[in-house]
Amino acid sequence: MLNQLDATLAALAEPTRRRVIELLRERPRRATELAADAGASGPAMSRHLRVLRASGLVEEQRVEHDARVHVYSLRPEPFDTLQAWLQEVQAFWTDQLDAYREHVVRTRGGTQP
Repeated sequence: MLNQLDATLAALAEPTRRRVIELLRERPRRATELAADAGASGPAMSRHLRVLRASGLVEEQRVEHDARVHVYSLRPEPFDTLQAWLQEVQAFWTDQLDAYREHVVRTRGGTQP
């Protein structure tokens, strides 16, 4: 899980790649369309898509009638892993805040903060 999480966070650390993810949330897109919509050159977008594919965040499909055309879409699994980790972190902090609240109530003689 941590290797997948590390790859996901590393890929999402770059603003252009986060923009690509936002664009792909709307619908699958061609690489050239992603480059234009994200304001990146073709070679730069190619590098970003390579990182996103390697991290497992996106998948590439070829169009049947033209093998040169690549369409990219999101893969849910890495986002599920990220969501599970975030829920664990949130549960930790919720427990910590609940314990602090109980401590304050105890030390103030039962009155709410």
